[in-house]
Amino acid sequence: MARRQLRFGRRRSSNRLLSLIALVFIFTLTIAPPVKNYFTQRAQINALKSQLSADSSALQKAREELLLWQDPEFIKTQARERLHFVLPGERQYIVIEGENTEAQNGTTKIASALVDGQPWYARLIASISETGN
Repeated sequence: MARRQLRFGRRRSSNRLLSLIALVFIFTLTIAPPVKNYFTQRAQINALKSQLSADSSALQKAREELLLWQDPEFIKTQARERLHFVLPGERQYIVIEGENTEAQNGTTKIASALVDGQPWYARLIASISETGN
C-alpha cells in the first residue's frame, strides 16, 4: 500500500507539473501577439517621432530662408551673384579660373590638325572624322 501511495504521489506531482507547463504554454500563446503588437507600435511611434523632429527642423530652416527672401538687399545680392545682374553705371567682369593653354592659343587639337586652304566642306568632314578618333 505504501508503494501505491508513493506511485500515486509521484503521478500526482507529475500531473501537476504537466498541467503547470500546459498553463504556461497557453498563457504564452495568448499573450505573445499583443506583446508583439506593442513592440511593433512602439517602434513605429519612435520612427514617427524622429521623422517629426526632422520635419520640424526642415520647416524652421524654410521659415528662416523665407525671411531672408523678404529682405530687398538679400534679393539684390542674390540677383547679382546668381544672374550676374549689374546696377546702371557698373561694369561687370567675369574671371574664369584655370584656362587651358589651347584656349589661350585660340586653337584646339582638331583645329591645328586641319590643313588650311581646303574647301569648307572638306574641313568639316575632316573635323568630324578627327573628332571620332
